[in-house]
Amino acid sequence: MSGEQILAGRGAVVVGGGSGVGLAVARALAAQGAGVVVNSRSATAVRDAAAAIAREGGKALGIAGSAADELVAEQLVSDCAAAYGGIDILVNCAGIAEPSGSSILTVTTAQWRELLDSHLTTVFNTCRVAAPLMAARGTGSIINTGSFAYLGDYGGTGYPAGKGAVASLTLAMAAELKESGVRVNAVCPGARTRLSSGPDYEAHILELHRRGLLDEVSMRGSLDAPPPEYAAALYVYLASDDARAVSGEIFIAAGGFVGAFGRPVAAPLGYRDHTHEPPWSVTELKHMIESR
Repeated sequence: MSGEQILAGRGAVVVGGGSGVGLAVARALAAQGAGVVVNSRSATAVRDAAAAIAREGGKALGIAGSAADELVAEQLVSDCAAAYGGIDILVNCAGIAEPSGSSILTVTTAQWRELLDSHLTTVFNTCRVAAPLMAARGTGSIINTGSFAYLGDYGGTGYPAGKGAVASLTLAMAAELKESGVRVNAVCPGARTRLSSGPDYEAHILELHRRGLLDEVSMRGSLDAPPPEYAAALYVYLASDDARAVSGEIFIAAGGFVGAFGRPVAAPLGYRDHTHEPPWSVTELKHMIESR
C-alpha cells in the first residue's frame, strides 16, 4: 500500500463481502488502510476474499456464516473490535436473488422469509450490535445496500420488500443516531454481480420489458451493468471523514452515474378542516384523485 490512506487505523465489517459489490467494497476499504472483516455464507468465498486483500497489502480476516443469525452478527463485530481496536465502519451488502418467476402469485412463505432474512434481518442484526459501540465512541459510519428494486419496477416480492425496508431503516437509524455522531446511509448500486448476470437474470429482465414494467433504457442498463468496482468508491467516501456531514441519504452508484433519491413528499390533493367540515365523500375523493 502506498500514498495517503484515508481509512488508516479503522476497523470495518463487510457483510456479503465474499463476492460482487461487497468484495469490491472490502478491497477498496482495505486499500485505504482499513482492517476488514469479510463475511459471506460461503467459507470458500471468505477465504479467497481475505487472501486477495492480503496479497494486495491489506489487512483482512474472514468469518463465514449468515448474519441473519444473531450469533454470527455478534461475532463479526466482536472479532473486528478484537483485531482492529474497534468497529468504525459497517457495510451491509448481503443479498440473494428473487426466485426465477417469483411474484405474489407464486412465492412461498419459506421463500419470503429467506429473502427478508438475507436483505433485512442481516442489516438489523449487525446494526443492533455495532450501533451501540459506535454511539459510545461518538463516531462511526454504517452503509447499507439498497436497490432500485424497492421502487417496484422489477416486480417480485421479498427482494423489493427487503430493500424498501432497508431504505426506511437506514433513514430511521440516521435520525436516531444523529446525536451520537454515527452516520447511516445507503447505496443502491447498479453493477454486474452474480445476482445480475446469467441466462435466468437476462430472461427475467426481457420478460419485465415485454410486460411493460421496464422501459427500453432501464432494460438495456440492466443487461449491461458495469463492474462492481465502479460502485465501491462511493462506499469508501461515505466511510471516510470527508463525509462527516452526510447522513440519512439514499445514493445511487451505477457505473459512471452517481445520484441520490430525494425524500418522498406528499402532494396535496385536497384539504378541509375536520373541526368544521364533514369527511370527504366517495364522489369527492374520486374527483380529486382522478383529476390529478
